[in-house]
Amino acid sequence: MSALPVVPEWEPVLAEPLGGIDQQPNRRLIERLAAEHGLQPLRWPRSWPPQTRVAMLAATYAKRVGRAVAFSLAAFRQAFAGGRDLGDEDTVLLAAAASEMHPAAILKGIGLRSTAAALELAVARAQAAGVRSLPTIQVEADLCEGLDAVECAAAALTLRR
Repeated sequence: MSALPVVPEWEPVLAEPLGGIDQQPNRRLIERLAAEHGLQPLRWPRSWPPQTRVAMLAATYAKRVGRAVAFSLAAFRQAFAGGRDLGDEDTVLLAAAASEMHPAAILKGIGLRSTAAALELAVARAQAAGVRSLPTIQVEADLCEGLDAVECAAAALTLRR
């Protein structure tokens, strides 16, 4: 059973223009929450904050070919279960392979001007909507951000039903 009553649209965006990634995240809190949700122990990437442009270009291309969620989950697994750097092309290629995308296709997709333009447009839409941090779930004009984003979005969707 899903926590949300509808399937959300997964939109890759860069965090930096939205306020960036927390330089010093509360790792203990995040690790505790992961354990409470039955997730495997986290292995934090050595490089923090991550440089995510290559990964978000790949996720944007993956969205075009219907693999955004699969790729994004695989990329985050590489980063937080494998401790790998999302800015490393090899990490992106491993995630692409895990989400059934050919390495040559993902490399070509990352290099397309249209992929970069689509990512820039997604960032601009997020900024225009008022997104300041990730994760964010937008329900109509309402933004649900942070650790409680899913619960907030579920409540907002329930009110609209």
